[in-house]
Amino acid sequence: MATHEEIGVWLGAVERELGLHGTIESAQGLDAVAELTGLVADRVGPEAAGRTAFLVGAAAGRAEEPPVAARDFTDKVAALARSWNADTERAAAPHDPGR
Repeated sequence: MATHEEIGVWLGAVERELGLHGTIESAQGLDAVAELTGLVADRVGPEAAGRTAFLVGAAAGRAEEPPVAARDFTDKVAALARSWNADTERAAAPHDPGR
């Protein structure tokens, strides 16, 4: 298992490779995404965790202020994951027109 330092080195390399070096506001944002993927893996399923992080990143990247949007979207999706399968039925998402 990688150490916290090794993960930091990896993420720095990925940021540079993707042209994002210096655009990540703080390690807190990355930690929030890590917490989100853990929550999604636990509440929804492990297969959904990485894909959820991708969707949050894609949505944040389209926003006017991506770091702010990433925090907001992470909070929204975490709340959705916490309520997922509550009472054996999916809780309605705030923007779910079918409910």
